[in-house]
Amino acid sequence: MGSCPSDNTLTTDQTSFWSSDGIDWDAHRVGWAISGGCAALTLIISAISVLSHARNYSNAAEQRQIIRILYMPPVYAIISFFSYRFFRSYTYYELIEVVYEAITISAFLLLIIEYVASTAVEHDARKALERKDKRALPIPFCCWRYRPTKAYFMYTVKWSVMQYVVVRPLVSVIAIICQKYNILCENGGFNFSFAYAYIEIVDCVSISVALYGLLMFYGLTKDELKGRRPLAKFLCIKLIVMFTFYQSFVFSVLEGRVIHATQYWTETNIADGLTALTICIEMVFFAAGMMWAYPSTPYKEPGVKTRIWRALWDSINYADFVTEIAGSVRFFIAYLRKEPNTHSPKAGTASDARKINFAQAFGVEGAGAPGAHSAASSSSAFSAGGGGGGGGAAMRNFAPAGELPRYVSGSGAPHGVDQYGEDVRLTTFSSRNAGSGSSSSVRASDDTGTDAAAGHHGAYKERY
Repeated sequence: MGSCPSDNTLTTDQTSFWSSDGIDWDAHRVGWAISGGCAALTLIISAISVLSHARNYSNAAEQRQIIRILYMPPVYAIISFFSYRFFRSYTYYELIEVVYEAITISAFLLLIIEYVASTAVEHDARKALERKDKRALPIPFCCWRYRPTKAYFMYTVKWSVMQYVVVRPLVSVIAIICQKYNILCENGGFNFSFAYAYIEIVDCVSISVALYGLLMFYGLTKDELKGRRPLAKFLCIKLIVMFTFYQSFVFSVLEGRVIHATQYWTETNIADGLTALTICIEMVFFAAGMMWAYPSTPYKEPGVKTRIWRALWDSINYADFVTEIAGSVRFFIAYLRKEPNTHSPKAGTASDARKINFAQAFGVEGAGAPGAHSAASSSSAFSAGGGGGGGGAAMRNFAPAGELPRYVSGSGAPHGVDQYGEDVRLTTFSSRNAGSGSSSSVRASDDTGTDAAAGHHGAYKERY
């Protein structure tokens, strides 16, 4: 692997922005002032949005994700300003900037999961889940079909999106090291003699998988997201990514044609500077758009104001990301080992009641714990409370009519976390009659476990 030619000139501009004769308003300093002013304005608009949520922090599960998303415009604007000001180090700033894209996409997935979960708290979960039948994958894999009630579905969706929050930082770190040793060659084209081509392939695959998983989940739950402005919320994020990519591509095409080198700026420097300048300007509008798309109004409670520090701390505490990623990894390890509750049983069998269903994988309020009846013969079975061995053995209790089921451990303490670290407190799901193509339902309505048919679509409710 050879050494990449430098993107910078040998000589540097030694003058400062301020001088004894005032400001020398050349093109670079004009852009410097515009980018700095736009970055400051973006920061002010975003700070107003963030503080509004922080002062009305009534739903931490949703608002921590919203605040993380609201950070995106100021993060991009501030880093782009510095990449314009210190244009000779533009590549380093760019590689840091795109890391926050991965955080924002993951936060958006967790936000819409919380939105769908909130419909279950309002006892609309059965209606939502009854509509989640087998369907085709989005384009271009529409020839294959999937069933959302499978045990692995939600873990797969979460991992498909959140793998990007792992891959993207690693890619940036590797790229920064390669740039330091002059073997990255970002502006050298798709040349496999340098590291950039390989890094770009990994990044492209990773973000494509993340966006595909996000779009698939959105398509599945768009009915439950009505009234939440889901499309506006998503576009505020996606358009930032698209604008950043395409304008960078356009300016690079113009190098040597419209863009020409100056004494202190190479063609690449100018193209990078124009990209940074346009990002700073655009972030003002995106910050304003996010203020509309992510309002704090639904979270305001009359006469109640919260301290801002808890909200700000929650927004930068990524323990929930670690929990989600670790839970998915643990599930797939158990899946490969064919442990109980990881492979959906055949419909109509007694083990139907024990499988991890769609609602449980959501981590919604009221979901019953899978694996409450651990097989005594399986040495690898997890307890329903998160521990191993026989300590997680559960007693069965049935919910009275109209009451949400809950899991009760052998000690009598309610639990809502399964063996993979997921919040699971609802066991409402659709089952399909094994003998015919139509859906049927079974309801354990009293302590005797009486079964009753309930038409083509129904629900199975059981209290552990």
